Amino acid sequence: MPLTSLLRHVFLAALLWASQGTLAQSVGLAGMLGGKALLIVDGASPKSVAAGESYKGVKVISTEGDNAKVEAGGHQYTLRVGDAPASVGNGSGDAGGNKVVLSAGSGGHFFTTGQVNGHAVQFVVDTGATTIALSAADAQRIGLSYQSGSPIQMSTANGIVPGWRLKLASVRLGDVVVYDVDSVVTAGSMPFVLLGNSFLSRFQMTRTNDQMTLEKRF
Repeated sequence: MPLTSLLRHVFLAALLWASQGTLAQSVGLAGMLGGKALLIVDGASPKSVAAGESYKGVKVISTEGDNAKVEAGGHQYTLRVGDAPASVGNGSGDAGGNKVVLSAGSGGHFFTTGQVNGHAVQFVVDTGATTIALSAADAQRIGLSYQSGSPIQMSTANGIVPGWRLKLASVRLGDVVVYDVDSVVTAGSMPFVLLGNSFLSRFQMTRTNDQMTLEKRF
């Protein structure tokens, strides 16, 4: 699929994270459908939610234009399509899970919100990538000291660009977390973080139609 087509399927969403201790709940606004908000909660496929309705503990209070006012964890927040990540709510649950179920979006790609070192990122599953790969811009946003990693040269469509190899302290999807994960940071631009095999190899991966199940290996 051409890159321009792939990018159309990346959720240009406001990703909002609720945290309590090690817990994080993600709430994104993928867009608007009539008077309904298209919510993404914990990486699931967008759900059309009208004002007054709730989805996975997130209640839509009102919608207007590209904005939606929601309530999560007893607090109200205004989401806007395209907003940068922000902290919200209290959430529930812990990081003791061992299974993640992902649903394919348009074009068959698996997009999901997650965390790197406790900070919100947008992942796309890439079984052809050796490691998790981030852009320098994403690495800077989440406070990653990537330039202390091992310098490398990376071949891209725009030629050779500098990169760095380093370990990520933790990577989390939903209530599943793994530690000491190999990654690379590239000076080139990327619209999302590639969830490569340094993470995926920790799981037994099964795909059934448009669902991918990752079960943690022990």
